[in-house]
Amino acid sequence: MADDSPLIHRIPAHERTAASTHRGRGHRTGSNQPTGSTMSKNEQLFQRAQRHIPGGVNSPVRAFGAVGGTPRFFARGAGAYVWDADDKRYIDYVGSWGPLILGHTHPAVVEAVQKAAATGMSFGAPTEAEIDLADLLCEMLPSMQQVRLVSSGTEATMSAIRLARGYTGRDKLIKFEGCYHGHSDSLLVKAGSGLLTFGNPSSAGVPASVAEHTIVLTYNDVAQLEEVFATQGEQIAAIIVEPFCGNMNLVRPSEAFVTAMRALTEKHGALLIYDEVMTGFRVGLGCAQGLHGITPDLTTLGKVVGGGMPLAAFGGRADVMAKIAPLGPVYQAGTLSGNPVAVAAGLATLGLIRQPGFFDSLGAKTRKLADGLAAAGKAAGQTFSADAVGGMFGVYFNAQPPKTYAEVMATDKPRFNAFFHGLLDEGVYIAPALYEAGFVSAAHSDADIEATVAAAQRVFAKL
Repeated sequence: MADDSPLIHRIPAHERTAASTHRGRGHRTGSNQPTGSTMSKNEQLFQRAQRHIPGGVNSPVRAFGAVGGTPRFFARGAGAYVWDADDKRYIDYVGSWGPLILGHTHPAVVEAVQKAAATGMSFGAPTEAEIDLADLLCEMLPSMQQVRLVSSGTEATMSAIRLARGYTGRDKLIKFEGCYHGHSDSLLVKAGSGLLTFGNPSSAGVPASVAEHTIVLTYNDVAQLEEVFATQGEQIAAIIVEPFCGNMNLVRPSEAFVTAMRALTEKHGALLIYDEVMTGFRVGLGCAQGLHGITPDLTTLGKVVGGGMPLAAFGGRADVMAKIAPLGPVYQAGTLSGNPVAVAAGLATLGLIRQPGFFDSLGAKTRKLADGLAAAGKAAGQTFSADAVGGMFGVYFNAQPPKTYAEVMATDKPRFNAFFHGLLDEGVYIAPALYEAGFVSAAHSDADIEATVAAAQRVFAKL
């Protein structure tokens, strides 16, 4: 879920005032930055933003608190590129933290949004387009017999967990260390994404009585999972899991881990929730569950399904979904759920990614980037590796891609920060945090990939 991650800890004073108190690598914006004592437009905006917005940002990872320097305030985007307030262009591998699988301002998506907005921004009542999107999602993802639309990934996961508890009549939930499932209270226990960025594995403001029902286990540890089910299986409502982690960087699950989760939940009457807010229609047309050959009981979706607009969904087995109001006793509601403008963007995006060969091309480009970066790091004598699945990639200052939270935490953070700023200076924008996956879009060309690898070679040479 990345950018809506819960960085609750206050940014240190020296970082909050970075724009006005010092200059350094993080402040350079290229040839467009004024010289001398004049602040760049990015610095001016950040200074202004901090007056009335906590930390100067509306979602914590954006603050550059983990890497230092001044965040970039973007003015426009097109295809694979974004331009900041100083009009410097960057090859963008954040893509609004995953939704922009087609790139920025894709003409078909923009046209669909404009057409929908012209007929009504919101109704708070059903529309035919909602039915079209629900039909399409259930067709594309066979595990979803019914689906409910919401406005954010946090809403989707929070609602899916409430539903799992209501369906099973149990309270306990299993999540995994370093996995992030939104900023609802019961999930802010050893979460990933922004919390890892600040080295804070939980959040202030969460009562112990809420968090006590959340069991946190080690990702990819089958023995630990088996042990917990053996002793507490009758109390466990569900497992919620990122089927490919993207919030402690990209981390793959083992086949044994995936198989164990499905087998143990079935054996003990618990539900398996695949949190595909990030991986859904990003790693493949059948999502992560299609790659794994697994049928989860519930699935949460976001990011790509909204095409860049605020839209998410949760769905699954019809008997489980029948417990949701107005059919059942589990309450869930949202004023902007199924918003017609967001639905239009989602329909346009999903229609385009269904084209034959789309994911073959996207996967090949992403793999080319990961392999190119890994080769560049090796050639420069760096302890560095990279991985990719579908349109997601991870870069690590580790000898091999990590498999657990502990291995992620062993990454060389200062070296990553220097790498980030070196790429930023070169006009390449990756996530401003060590613990986030990156994203390639259909708009990235081979030339963009090659330019990125060449930029990385120059940066590695200076580290």
